[in-house]
Amino acid sequence: MELNAEFITSLKQVSAREWDGLCDTRYPFLRHHFLLGMEATGCTTADSGWQPCHLILRGGERAVAALPLYLKSHSYGEYVFDWSWANAWQQQGLDYYPKLVAAIPFTPATGPRLCHLPELDTDTAWGITLDALEQFAREQGISSWHLLFPVEEVSELLRKRGIAQRRSVQFHWFNDGYTCFDDFLGTFNSRKRKTLKRERRRIQEQGLSLKTLVGNQISADDWVLFYHFYQFTYAKRSGHGGYLTHEFFTEVAAAMAEQVIMVMASHEGEAIAAALYFRGEDTLYGRYWGCAREFDALHFEACYYRGIEYCIAEGIGRFDPGAQGEHKIQRGFRPVETFSNHWIADPRLSAAVGDFARREQPHTQAYLRETTALLPFKLQD
Repeated sequence: MELNAEFITSLKQVSAREWDGLCDTRYPFLRHHFLLGMEATGCTTADSGWQPCHLILRGGERAVAALPLYLKSHSYGEYVFDWSWANAWQQQGLDYYPKLVAAIPFTPATGPRLCHLPELDTDTAWGITLDALEQFAREQGISSWHLLFPVEEVSELLRKRGIAQRRSVQFHWFNDGYTCFDDFLGTFNSRKRKTLKRERRRIQEQGLSLKTLVGNQISADDWVLFYHFYQFTYAKRSGHGGYLTHEFFTEVAAAMAEQVIMVMASHEGEAIAAALYFRGEDTLYGRYWGCAREFDALHFEACYYRGIEYCIAEGIGRFDPGAQGEHKIQRGFRPVETFSNHWIADPRLSAAVGDFARREQPHTQAYLRETTALLPFKLQD
């Protein structure tokens, strides 16, 4: 089959049926509705520095592969940090931006990236895609392209093709067949178990109540409240608003009822905080949080413990609560590796990035070992 690469500037140029027919929509962030929703509500546009530039491979008129791709004018919202590379480019009198990023915007959640029909094998699909990306970058004067949070097998495939690989660490929870939260706590050593139980007691002691809302149980008023909490928390912590708009939550996320869970917290009958999760095939993704008033241990309860309880009740195997956060270790979240790959047009800077990635990996491996040793579980004989 002869395949041709097409770069599109809006997901409106591909139908939902065509896109979702290629992509594994059990991973919620690849859904046509989710990605087009970000674009339509002003989250991913040229003005926001996330210009859609999606790659479609076609055999004749039929789309056979698709890669979510963005032309970036900055490095915000990626969670794989490359500011030092941008500075190095500037010192050489070169422009690092624009760059191409194959990723889910603002979403450091490992998952599929290049989606393709079953008759097109992964190695072939990526081979054609890599050639198309390099040709497009060179023709357009783009410094580089970056693949963020792919699955390990894909990252390794690209590494073997000479595209630099970086590794990082997140903290995920795994369901080892637990029947209830206390069953999970039974795996902790005594001191850590008492600490976590004390945290959970603080919720009742402070007069807080939490409820888990699934899909259509989340009302229009709940979405408005959630957005208020989200923006308030972002502004308080960073001095600017969140990346996502009011319309994204109230129109796009709200329409994904079968994959959305919200934990709403109240104090004396007044809603004061909320956490938002998305559900995949066998993974729960903790994504957004906001609160109007601070309470002891509330963030842990809403963003971690209620997520764990939901996974146990639903038989979900993994809980990915988001990037960073060493405080998750003592709460039973295990360190796991995440991946990214980086192609650089300039051969001198490409060599420097490759060297940087190689020297970084032993430090990442050491960190993985150190954090594993801090887990709260009982020692095994």
